[in-house]
Amino acid sequence: MKSRYVAYAVGLSDYIIKTTDPGGPHWQLDRAAWRAELDGFTAMTTFLGVEILSSKPGVTEASVTFRARLEQHGADATFTEESRFVNIDGRWLYHGAVSLQ
Repeated sequence: MKSRYVAYAVGLSDYIIKTTDPGGPHWQLDRAAWRAELDGFTAMTTFLGVEILSSKPGVTEASVTFRARLEQHGADATFTEESRFVNIDGRWLYHGAVSLQ
């Protein structure tokens, strides 16, 4: 979870793509368009920090609830999310949000 936040903060779109579950709702077949979308998001966002609020570990699935402090165009864009991760071939991949606040 934290590594994905850092990847967003420093603009490592390839890492975000690499750590996303191909079976999840965020997966995009057009990698170039997806990379451009990620790069646009990171360019207009100031990343101010992430706080892990809770986690539910598991063997094949796990979740992490976090608060990401962001700013976009001078406005607060902070959000809280419970993210689901799946273990595929020994790698933890982001599947999607369980809930948003």
